[in-house]
Amino acid sequence: MATDIEFKLGTFAKGSGEPYAGLVLDDTALDLAAVLGRLGMARPEERVSVRSMLEDWEANFERLRGAANRVASDGPEKWREAGAKLDALRILPPVFPPGALLQSAANYRTHVIQLTVAHRFKGLGITEGMTDEEVYAKAAAMMEERARSGSPFIFAGTTAAICGARDDVILPRRGTQHDWELELAVIIGRRTRNVSRERALDYVAGYTISNDLTTRDLVGRKDNVELGLDWIGSKNAPTFFPTGPFLVPRAFVPDPMNLRITLKLNGQTRQNESTADMIFDVRRLIEYTSSVTVMEPGDMLLTGSPAGNGSHWKRFLKPGDVMESSITGLGVQINRCVAEDG
Repeated sequence: MATDIEFKLGTFAKGSGEPYAGLVLDDTALDLAAVLGRLGMARPEERVSVRSMLEDWEANFERLRGAANRVASDGPEKWREAGAKLDALRILPPVFPPGALLQSAANYRTHVIQLTVAHRFKGLGITEGMTDEEVYAKAAAMMEERARSGSPFIFAGTTAAICGARDDVILPRRGTQHDWELELAVIIGRRTRNVSRERALDYVAGYTISNDLTTRDLVGRKDNVELGLDWIGSKNAPTFFPTGPFLVPRAFVPDPMNLRITLKLNGQTRQNESTADMIFDVRRLIEYTSSVTVMEPGDMLLTGSPAGNGSHWKRFLKPGDVMESSITGLGVQINRCVAEDG
C-alpha cells in the first residue's frame, strides 16, 4: 500500500449545503466526486461518498492514491475550482452516514488505575481500609493480570450521538458530571469476522479521532444496581461523540500503538498519553470483537481513553469550556461546550 502523496478523506459542507466527500491535501478539501469524474476514475452511476469508498477499500485506495498523485502533479491552480480551504467548510464526521459504533471500555492502564483510586471499587468491598498508594498498587497488579489472561470489554453506542470535529457539544440537563474521553478510533474497511490477531490490521481502512463523552453520575443506575452500568444513558446524548476531522488511511499510520493522544481544556493539558499504554492493543481489540460479532465497512471501533479524565482532575465540563483534542497525524478537534436550552 505504498504511495507517493499522503492524503486524508473527510465529509464536508459549504454553509448549509449538502454534504460531500472530500479528498484532503494539506489545507484543502477537493470535491472527491468532481476529481474522480474529471480524471475518468468514476463510474457514471457511482454515488461518491467516504462510506462508498469503504465498501471496496483495497481497490478504492488505489483509485484515491492515483487521484491524489495526479492532483499533486498538476498543481493547485489547475484544481482550484474543485477545492476549498478547510477553514471555509463545515467539517462533518468523516464517515457519513456512519456505520455501527463499537467501543472498548477501561483499556488504558493508567486510566483504569486512576478511576480505581478515585472510586475505590465502590460496593465491592475489596479496597476498604487501604491507602491510595495501596489501592494504586492493587489496581496496577490487576491490570497486568488482565492484560495477560483477560479479554477486552466491548459495548455498543448509538450513532445519534456523533457530531463533527468543530461542532458545539451540548451539555444535557440530565446529570452534572459531564466528562471527556479522547480516543483513537479504528474505521473498518472489510467485512470482519473471526479475524486472527496477525491479520487484524488488514481489515482496517484507517483511523480517526473520537471524544466519547460520559456523564459520570449517570453511569450507575441506583434503581437497577443489579443490571450493571448504564452506557446508553450516560454516553449517548446528542453531540456527545465528536468525531473526525478526517479518516487517515492505514497506509499513513505506520504504528497505531505509537501515537500521542492529547486533550486540552481551555488551553490546559488534561490528557497526554501514548497509545502504547493500552491494555489490549488494536490488533487484539479487532481479534476479540470479530470473534463476538461482525464488523462491516464503515463501522468504527473505539480503543479506549487514556488517563486524565475529569473524574481524575475532579473537574467536569461546563458551558463555555473549549476542548482542543489531537492525535498524532490525525488532525485536531475544537469543541465548545454549551448548555442544553429549553
